[in-house]
Order: sequence, then C-alpha cells, then structure tokens
Amino acid sequence: MSNYKFLKPYTFKNGVTVKNRVVIPPMTEGSSLADGSVSDEELAYFKQRAGGVGIFISPVANINPLGKGFPGELSVEDDKFIPRLREMAETMKINGTRAILQIFSAGRMSNSAALGGQQIVSASAVAAPREGFETPRALTEDEIEQTIKDFGQAVRRAIQAGFDGVELHGANTYLIQQFFSPHSNRRNDEWGGSLEKRSKFPLAVVKEAHHIIEKYASKPFILGYRISPEEIEKPGISLDDTLWLIDKLADQPIDYLHISMGTVFRTSLNNKDDKEPIIEKIKHQVNGRVPLISVGSIETPQQAEKVMEAGIDFVAIGREYIREPRWIQKVMDNGENAIRYTISPSDLADLNITNAYWELLQTTFHSIMHVSNEPDSPDITDFSDKLAPFEGAQE
Repeated sequence: MSNYKFLKPYTFKNGVTVKNRVVIPPMTEGSSLADGSVSDEELAYFKQRAGGVGIFISPVANINPLGKGFPGELSVEDDKFIPRLREMAETMKINGTRAILQIFSAGRMSNSAALGGQQIVSASAVAAPREGFETPRALTEDEIEQTIKDFGQAVRRAIQAGFDGVELHGANTYLIQQFFSPHSNRRNDEWGGSLEKRSKFPLAVVKEAHHIIEKYASKPFILGYRISPEEIEKPGISLDDTLWLIDKLADQPIDYLHISMGTVFRTSLNNKDDKEPIIEKIKHQVNGRVPLISVGSIETPQQAEKVMEAGIDFVAIGREYIREPRWIQKVMDNGENAIRYTISPSDLADLNITNAYWELLQTTFHSIMHVSNEPDSPDITDFSDKLAPFEGAQE
C-alpha cells in the first residue's frame, strides 16, 4: 500500500473517526425523483463510489419547498423522505465511509418554474447579476425564523435517517451566503446592514443545527459548514469579510469548514497583487480550531498529497470521482497507473451516470470533464484566477 498522508485516519474532537482524509464533495447530479425522493439510479451511483473514501458528502438537499433550486434535486423538507434517505445513508456508509447530508436553501439562485410558479426568495429583493435570473422577494422576519427552524428539522431528519453528519451549504451564492453578502442583503433590520447583522442568519442556522443535534443524536454527529471566500459582484463578500466570519465560525460548535473553490491554491479574485493562497489565509485564521476540507481541481494522488503537505486536514476530490469511482482503492492497491482521468460517453452505464446527470455535465461542467473525444476548453480548465462553474460561474 502507498504511504500517502491522505490515507491516514482522522478523529474529530467529538470522537468520530474517519478512516482516511479523502472526501467526495457534494456534486449536483439532478437524478432525484420529481418530488425530491432518492431514486434507484442515485443509490447505484452512491454505492459505486462509497466504501473507499473517509467521507462522502451527498448532493445538496433542500430544507423547504421555497428552497428548491433545480429539477432532480434531493429534498429533506418532510418526514416522508426519511425511509429513502435511510437507504441512501446505508448505501453511502459501505465499508466504514462516513455519510454526510448537505442541506441548503437556494434562495435567489432558483426560479419560479422550479418553485411551481411561486416567486423566489432571498434576503432582499435583488436579482443575481446573471443573465435570465429572476428578482426575488425579501423574506419576512417570520419567514427567516421559520427557515432557521426548517434547517434544524432537516438536521433532525438526517439524524433519524442514519447519516453521520450534515453539511450546511453556506457557499456558492445560495441563501446562507446571500444573507452574508452585501450584494444580496440590503436589509436595514436586525438581519442586515452591518457585517455583524449580515452574519446573524448563518450563525443562527449553525446554532439551531447544533441544538437539534444535542436534542436528537444518540451518538456523536458531525456538523460541517461550507463557505465561499469571495464574491466578484460589487458590492460583494470580500476576503476580509470571510476571514471575519470564519473567525466566528471557528468558535462555533462545528466539526469542520469546507472551503469551496475551483482551485485549491487559488489566490484572490479581486486583488491580483495578493499572491498568498486563500486557503493559507484561512488556515492561519482558523489556527487549528477546526479542521479544513479543501476542494478544487484535484485529480492525481500527487496533487492530493500536496494538499496534505500544506497542512490542510482533508482533500476533496470531485470531478475525478465521477470518472473514477475506485480512485482510492487503486491508490491503496498500488494501481495508480490504472486510474481513469477521462470519461467517454460509452462509459456512462458503467459509471451509473444518468441521462440527466450527463446532460448537466455536458452543459455547465462540459469544459472541465475531460471527455475523451473532445478537448477541454483551454480558458476554463484552470480556475486559479476565476470562479468555477460550481461556484456560480456561467460558461
């Protein structure tokens, strides 16, 4: 077996041990049933990729009907989903892999068609500055309080379904991030305005999630938080804003921070003179208080090990795990030369990739998938100085 650092186990402060430092990050696959239930096709996809990695984070699940962002999205907004979510958790936990359910509300990144004709919602009535996006209505204060409770109930369902933890999706321009952003949050009440007030919603969601874990979990349960470091909108979230929030989050009862970027060692999008990788800034700010998961264009074992050598606790491997479900098993069996780094349309059935998933990969993510018979777009495969598609960039 190879002696990579990413193969070594890790124990969280709450006592949960994971068998290695490799994470499958949350990746939208658009293959759930129309009502948000887990499909058989998804279970086959999860089963093929579980068992090797230490942590498997699910595709995102919405916490209430207004939180839905797109067709084929998982839902955890009602107890009726628990039986199938339990099957999903059991499938993802094969051979000791820890299963994490990511939860969110899409906020203004949705559309009225996805919401059955209802108007989309956000912190304020400000549309995302992208072509074709609708103007949301601002959530009322009562609706904000209810949304926080809805996050808590989603955590309860994840516990009852047998997941090992949840990840709060505070990244990629979705609702939690929208409340923190000065672009999407123009409120002048207790939920907006100053940096402290814009942070109130994210911190309240964390507090509610922790309260529910203490109330319902009979064993240690992981609470993670995903965050995007910068926004390119003006006004938008700055690195200083994010480091301030991360300082607050690191003192909250969370078990990890997941840093969402297109390239692990990306530098500032807004200050080209700043050459220090953002992940290094975050590592210094956290100062060992919580472990970090870093994601972004990692494909090879050597690239994964570089993340370990930088002092990051976990490395997340996304697109490569779509192409190569047995990545870590091949590394452990000294079979690195057999790792697949391209995907062919003829591989789809073997890889349990549905037609809906392939359509998504062919559109939003096509230029970065290494399709065997088509070259990647040279201006999009490197995200060292730009947003990745999963961060909200439009091709």
